[in-house]
Amino acid sequence: MNIVMFGPPGAGKGTQSENLVKDFNLFKVSAGDLLREEAKNNSSLGTKIKNIIDRGLLVSDDIIDDLIEKTLCNKNYFNKLIFDGYPRNLNQAKHLDLLIKKYNQRISCVLSLKIEKDIIIKRILGRIICSKCKLTFNEYFYPPTKENHKCNLKFLTKRSDDNKQTVENRLETYTKKTSQVLNYYQNQKLLYEIDGMSDISNIYKEIRQIIHSLET
Repeated sequence: MNIVMFGPPGAGKGTQSENLVKDFNLFKVSAGDLLREEAKNNSSLGTKIKNIIDRGLLVSDDIIDDLIEKTLCNKNYFNKLIFDGYPRNLNQAKHLDLLIKKYNQRISCVLSLKIEKDIIIKRILGRIICSKCKLTFNEYFYPPTKENHKCNLKFLTKRSDDNKQTVENRLETYTKKTSQVLNYYQNQKLLYEIDGMSDISNIYKEIRQIIHSLET
């Protein structure tokens, strides 16, 4: 199966995607991770992407579409992908449909996490990531401890784009760009909306129920 995970920045898409990866042997395709990885390069493209990300804006469709296709065409991931943070607009959604058909695959469902703005901002500003093990924590809701994190504290960092102004820009951009995408998938009867304000385990339980219902 291929799954599209939707939700505003800080809604918990990454956490739920990682759970699905482990339980259903899937591979996560994070547009944000692909872009940040490219931004680490010293090329002109990498520098351009970093400047855009730091301002809370979105890169051009052509750039992200090409990065997505590189993964989608990999036979090791055939019908085993979770798209996290892509598509972000209607053009990308339509292009993803073309790529899915091109490589003889299909989208099983689109999961949309709904969450209030003030909680989103707190989740993002408190986000901490371990550069070594890649685990994500939050200084307000889920701080790193000796029990849940074994790496040295020096590996704990915050993303450069996790600041209030950037968050506000990202939320405004998300709202403007994605309403059409959600309608697009709703018309295809692929969209499932989930209360992202609930406990992480309860959210995942609902997601599992949706996936199991599609398998029957």
